[in-house]
Amino acid sequence: MTTLTKNKITESFLEAALSTKAKNLVDLQQEGIDFLKKEGLPAQKAEEYKFTHLSKKLETNISNFKAATKVNISTEQVKAELIADLDAHLLVINNGQLDLELSSFSEDNYSLKSFADLSTEEAQKIGKIAKVEKDPFTALNTANFGCGTYIHIAKGKVVEKPILILYFNQANEGQVISPRFYIDAEANTEATFIEKIISLDEAVYFLNSVSEVKVSDNSHLHYYKIQNESKAAIEVNNFVTDIHRDATFSAFTLSLQGDMIRNNLSLNLLDSGCEGNMYGLYLLNGNSHVDNHTNVDHTMPHADSNELYKGILGDKSRGVFNGKIFVRQDAQKTNAFQQNNNILLSDDAIINTKPQLEIWADDVKCSHGCTTGQLDEEALFYLQARGIGKEEARGLLLYAFAGEILDHIKIEAFKEYCISLVQERLGNL
Repeated sequence: MTTLTKNKITESFLEAALSTKAKNLVDLQQEGIDFLKKEGLPAQKAEEYKFTHLSKKLETNISNFKAATKVNISTEQVKAELIADLDAHLLVINNGQLDLELSSFSEDNYSLKSFADLSTEEAQKIGKIAKVEKDPFTALNTANFGCGTYIHIAKGKVVEKPILILYFNQANEGQVISPRFYIDAEANTEATFIEKIISLDEAVYFLNSVSEVKVSDNSHLHYYKIQNESKAAIEVNNFVTDIHRDATFSAFTLSLQGDMIRNNLSLNLLDSGCEGNMYGLYLLNGNSHVDNHTNVDHTMPHADSNELYKGILGDKSRGVFNGKIFVRQDAQKTNAFQQNNNILLSDDAIINTKPQLEIWADDVKCSHGCTTGQLDEEALFYLQARGIGKEEARGLLLYAFAGEILDHIKIEAFKEYCISLVQERLGNL
């Protein structure tokens, strides 16, 4: 990777990181600092970031590289962001830090800890799934996070209600927000997480989050994410999972707005019988830029992965999709599917898409592909010929395209909420 090692932005981040101490995790924090000193952040020619010039964006838009401190959030603001008819546990993240006073949850089937309160054994798990050397922004988060949240689901426990995580973000005494999560799901557990990101105003901030998820034997986790931030928001999200024998992990990402968003989602399929699913929908207008980089690593036989991402882009928006599937030599009997489909609604919208397969095993079923085009004029004419107005017909076709992704949402109240967001956005494309 071509990197920036001695430029203004790297030095500014390092200076700020040295004033942020992660209690019980100072050695890990030092790993992040050492990586940045040696490698820096990605340059424009870096292969993994060549369509998403984050370093340039940060250097241009960020002036205060210190960590943002907690802001005042009222209970009314929290209530306004709840999802209608969704009965859920609630975790409020205030500029990257868990806000217990505003959260509401029961620890009957799971427990929460601040990283500052971790035992030595628990602390040693942090950074083992999302490794510093895998991505420079993981290193940056590791150097910068002051604390984090550890969620433990005990063996055999089923968390019946979803866990709703509300991220409230606002530049405050600094513009850098570095949330850190570790989810430890022991064997034979089930849980669903819903993550919603909220910008409290239009000021520029940089949200750089890292989540590590261990999905133990015969456990089943769903993770839903909504990115509908201010037009000035910059975000990098590194989300890495280890999936073990007979376990299932499913991710759903709905991206609607932000200045520049980069999602790095990695699934490590570490044993037989496990399954990983990745579904994404990005509906972009204005100048929003969303980059989805996915990685699926099949290491053992008899494991399945499914990946479907769709995008609708209008105005001067830009989308990037790069999906990698690795099938290692021992991963015989692998089934892996990957597809990326896009519709461009304007001449100025851009999509860069690159599905990839690297296979070292010979007894596998793998497929990948991508499509990019405009609305089907024949289908539009067909609907209009049956008395449907042009705008309504256009909306029906776009919703039909997006609906395949929404069908993978398993919680009805959340699905209805996402449908309303999608319909609202489609009306503005």
